[in-house]
Amino acid sequence: MLRRDEAFATGRVGDRDEGPCRGASRRDKSTWILIGADGQPYESATPGSLGGHRGGKLYGLLDCEAAARAIARGGYVRSRVFFTDEATAIAAGYRPCAVCLPRRYARWKGQRDGMRSEKGQRDGEG
Repeated sequence: MLRRDEAFATGRVGDRDEGPCRGASRRDKSTWILIGADGQPYESATPGSLGGHRGGKLYGLLDCEAAARAIARGGYVRSRVFFTDEATAIAAGYRPCAVCLPRRYARWKGQRDGMRSEKGQRDGEG
């Protein structure tokens, strides 16, 4: 049986008859809670390929060192989310993790900073 914090960290949900944290594989009818492109959670028969943090609106690899450290501290678990793929995470408004996806993060940051610079010029600040 998964503990409640393990269910949040893994995104697993078991049979409805057995409570929200039962089950660990498709064989025992587990489902996973993923976040869709609209930012809303949904149940999936397959696990997500990326993890994220709801509060920080960031996504990264499931084996990210920064996420593992945060989970070990216990504060990250309740805000953990999962995505099927990168396109879904981006569509839901999440950004790449600077630790496990540094090139994607740098590209995202450059685009964001470029948009800020353009806005400042349009507003007469540049």
